[in-house]
Amino acid sequence: MTGLFLILLLCAAAVFAPLIANGKPLLVLMNGSLSSPALRAMIAPESSELFVEKTFNYLMLLLPALLLLRLFAGKLRGKYFRIAAALLAVLLLIPFLTHGRRIDKTPWREIAATMKKPDFALFAPVPYGPFETVAAPYGKPSREHWFGTDHAGRDVLSRMIYGARVSLAVGFLATGMAMSLGTLIGLFAGYRGGRTDLLVMRLVEIVICFPTFLLLLILMSIMLDYGSRQSILLVILVIGLTGWTGLCRLVRGETLKARKMEYIQSCEAMGTPVWRILLFHLLPNVSGPIFVSFTFEVAGAILAESSLSFLGFGVQDPTSSWGELLRQAFPDPLTYWHLMLWPGLAIFLAVCAFNFAGEGLRKALDAKS
Repeated sequence: MTGLFLILLLCAAAVFAPLIANGKPLLVLMNGSLSSPALRAMIAPESSELFVEKTFNYLMLLLPALLLLRLFAGKLRGKYFRIAAALLAVLLLIPFLTHGRRIDKTPWREIAATMKKPDFALFAPVPYGPFETVAAPYGKPSREHWFGTDHAGRDVLSRMIYGARVSLAVGFLATGMAMSLGTLIGLFAGYRGGRTDLLVMRLVEIVICFPTFLLLLILMSIMLDYGSRQSILLVILVIGLTGWTGLCRLVRGETLKARKMEYIQSCEAMGTPVWRILLFHLLPNVSGPIFVSFTFEVAGAILAESSLSFLGFGVQDPTSSWGELLRQAFPDPLTYWHLMLWPGLAIFLAVCAFNFAGEGLRKALDAKS
């Protein structure tokens, strides 16, 4: 439960990051006109990683909208509610698809300081964006900047909050890709057996022979040499393509046990297609270990992304990343202790949270316990 609480807290910080840390006011009343510069920035973010930023901003608007729909349209039956929710999701998606990157250099804090009643500007609890240079470089923690500033004078707390988006995006998307590959290949190899199983297992053993992190570095270097842009999507792709082997072996072993059971033999005797046997009969009965493995693999993906960013092969500045903040403390960790403590603590808590949740899920799904 502790792990689950920390995961929910991390997800909430990532999804609602613009409401927690933002250099633009959430609400402005000026000359009788009410506006929200922060909302405009959510739809057209300044970040170069538009996919991740827009995805989290979309979720931030969609989740409260669905909750309000449930509260005020609770009398709708199941089918009609799903239709209304789908329409709402599509309508909210349109502005994100029609707007690109937009940089707003308006000095809102200076403007707010000169405002007179009844005009006002409502800022987030942390009134700094992750890309704003707002103080001297390597500033120590203070009242204005609780976690200090980085090498460019940007607020570390704001960059930590937005860095949670990078960690969760890499953790969930890369692990989802690896889990999908490992599950499908393991199911197919375990069910078919024979030469197919032999070839797949030899391929898995070849991939496992490489040290995982060294393989990540090699693949990142190869893709960068061929002109790929160093971005979060590239990190997700590389981690996803190297993390499927362990689950493949696990699913293959569970499938070898299940394929000899009577319900599978009955399906075969009835002439059920192979794809239906795999997806609707075998997969639900071997899904327990998959869910447990997913939580542990998310922790591994977060750690891998932080390590790659620390070495300069992952997410690049100015995009916020916990590993990139740690790299800034590398020249002198004792002097720049605030750039070592907070990102290191965040990585430690995130990895522990997913490991705790995975261990609890393993015990919950284990019939013997």
